[in-house]
Amino acid sequence: MIRQLPLGISPRESARLSSFHAGDNAQALAAVSACVAGQGEPFVYLWGAANTGKSHLLQGASRLASEQELAVAYLPLAEYRHFAPEILHDLEAMQLVCLDDVHRVAGQRAWEQALFHLFNQLRDHGGRLLASADCSPQNLPVSLPDLGSRLGWGPVYQLRPLTDQQKIEALTEHAARRGLDLPADSARYILHHAVRDMASLLRILESLDQASLAAQRRLTVPFIKTVLKE
Repeated sequence: MIRQLPLGISPRESARLSSFHAGDNAQALAAVSACVAGQGEPFVYLWGAANTGKSHLLQGASRLASEQELAVAYLPLAEYRHFAPEILHDLEAMQLVCLDDVHRVAGQRAWEQALFHLFNQLRDHGGRLLASADCSPQNLPVSLPDLGSRLGWGPVYQLRPLTDQQKIEALTEHAARRGLDLPADSARYILHHAVRDMASLLRILESLDQASLAAQRRLTVPFIKTVLKE
């Protein structure tokens, strides 16, 4: 089971490694999968711009580890104001810890010391750590130099955004998983008439799925146009 941390935070049901459309990020996906399986590097660091899939990978890793009955904790540090650094003090017994948006606490000494301690404890206990941020470990604005160096001990992957064609392929794949037929012209219409990041596109696809079921209509361009206007 994924350890329930403050606010009842848990990974999105749709965030699975199997549903991650890798595009140019196949090596990062393979490294995360291997880390969960205990067959790859124990510490993996992902970085990139918003909406490149960092949270999807960390949440997907957490869910997969939970399904394999591993002790796992997922903590989105974007929510750090709702809890104290001490939350990290008893995570060393976890087999996998996923720390999302580490850059949110960079420069805050109490958090940096807690992260440094957790890293050392996981290493000593044979635990694994997946971390994400919006920049590389070298550019992370930490005041504790040893923390930056430790975050870069394992492989570091910069996540690349999907191209338009890759987004169309991803939309088509996600539609198929829902049992929907999404023609190429319909996928292109969604891409060019909506917010273009994948998280938003998938939310639109979910709305289209519900609308299609309610109206008993196929996902044609005219139908999609009507739904998007609403």
